[in-house]
Amino acid sequence: MKEKKVFLLLNGEAPTMLPNLSNYAIICATDGAYHHLEENNIVPDLVCGDLDSSQKIPEEVEVIHTPNQDFTDFDKTLQILLDKGFTEIDVFGASGKEQDHFLGNLHTAIQWRDQLKLNFFDNHSRYFLADKSTEIANCKGKIISLVPFPNVTNIFTEGLQYALNKEDLTFGERIGTRNKALKNNIKISFESGNLFIFINHKKEKMSNKIKLLWDFRGPDAKKTAEHHTIHLKEFATIENLTFYEIDIQEKTQCYFLHL
Repeated sequence: MKEKKVFLLLNGEAPTMLPNLSNYAIICATDGAYHHLEENNIVPDLVCGDLDSSQKIPEEVEVIHTPNQDFTDFDKTLQILLDKGFTEIDVFGASGKEQDHFLGNLHTAIQWRDQLKLNFFDNHSRYFLADKSTEIANCKGKIISLVPFPNVTNIFTEGLQYALNKEDLTFGERIGTRNKALKNNIKISFESGNLFIFINHKKEKMSNKIKLLWDFRGPDAKKTAEHHTIHLKEFATIENLTFYEIDIQEKTQCYFLHL
């Protein structure tokens, strides 16, 4: 069963991968973003905008012309979706390209925070305007950033490497970028303000070194280990791999090849 949730594509950086669109009740795009759906053979349910940048749109697609230049296509599309009864919207393509558009989209999210639930996705992260008490799952090892717009007071975090304990963040003075989740579930709460939370899709790479051992035994063990060492070093050079050490070590008539 489909949730009553909207997939909305804006004309920022196009997603390299699209979500499962069958999970959405409606697929929508601003007119400047329609071409990306067309290139992927996706027919949206709705296209909104001033229609100054779109290609020819199929007749079966609902097209709503919104020429009012006092509002952005994003803002006008959100109003149309709210009028249609949708309040939960996953937004793609809000970042990238011209950064003033990205900041304008964050501004729009703040304006609509009391009426709509907006989740933003790009090729690097998921981000959203946090509730005063927010719990996020499946985070362990991921980079988490807390960005105030412009002030957030009495922030408390649980499960982050650099914890905040009833502390304030202010844009231009102190923000909370590049933190790391130590737990799978993290909690963030605050008293007042607008707080954007950014969650990187990828987990941070491990900084610890890993030691690999090959155990060679028997009368020819040393020669076998030396032979493998030569070829491993050649392979590392060809593939531009960096190892701390590739060598052999004798342990009571056993030879270990380690890297």
